[in-house]
Amino acid sequence: AMARAVTIDDVRRFHTDFYGAGAGELTVVGDFDAAQTKALVAELMGSWAPKTRYVRIPQPYTAVAPRTESITTPDKANAFFLAGLNVPMRDDAADYPAVVLANYMLGGGFLNSRLATRIRQKDGISYGVGSQFTASAFDSTGSMMAMAIYAPENVDRLERAMREEFLRAVRDGFTADEVNQAKAGWLQSRQVSRAQDAQLAGTLGQRNFQGRTLAWDASLEAKVAALTPEQVSEAFRRVIDPTKLVIVKAGDWSKKPQGAVP
Repeated sequence: AMARAVTIDDVRRFHTDFYGAGAGELTVVGDFDAAQTKALVAELMGSWAPKTRYVRIPQPYTAVAPRTESITTPDKANAFFLAGLNVPMRDDAADYPAVVLANYMLGGGFLNSRLATRIRQKDGISYGVGSQFTASAFDSTGSMMAMAIYAPENVDRLERAMREEFLRAVRDGFTADEVNQAKAGWLQSRQVSRAQDAQLAGTLGQRNFQGRTLAWDASLEAKVAALTPEQVSEAFRRVIDPTKLVIVKAGDWSKKPQGAVP
């Protein structure tokens, strides 16, 4: 309803007030002439400035009570599953490197992750499944998320498997072989990312906004490389509580009533 109420004058006013390059940041990666590029940017956008000064909006940590929700989306062949919890952590916290690596083993490493091995390869429930862990550079707010695409009739099996893998990671931790393989895979993915111009430009722009350089990335990678299986397992237990997961399932349940998951 709010979108339908927007007029062309509203859009123009917002563009005039908030859009502009005068206070912006530009990151360029590739084979280019720096002096010519700066001159061209100044010529094309130097006088284009927003009327409103940028102010970062704080995103404080918010504790959310665990719950499970089902949203009916009629006539959809596939269903979507999302599980997550908020974490009071910044990306400079002592446990951050360990939880980053733990997430890589749980679901961030795609085919080599626990969620993919259990839900995709073993149970055959979902082709697309994974997890991600993020934390802010500014506020003590982070999140752990897991997601999957699946056939609606497999909803109970999927939720059970997802909960079990989270609980197993907390209960049993991670093995030395898992940690060593995860380190190699995670570090290689970082190197590959920096070898791509678009990815490198995005990273440089983000670091500039955060007041950092790639020395921060080098420090993070050194910390991850030095982690022991015990450190990773203990950090995951401290930070991630599977009993606090918020689960949202969207799909067409008309052909199969949802049952309770033990």
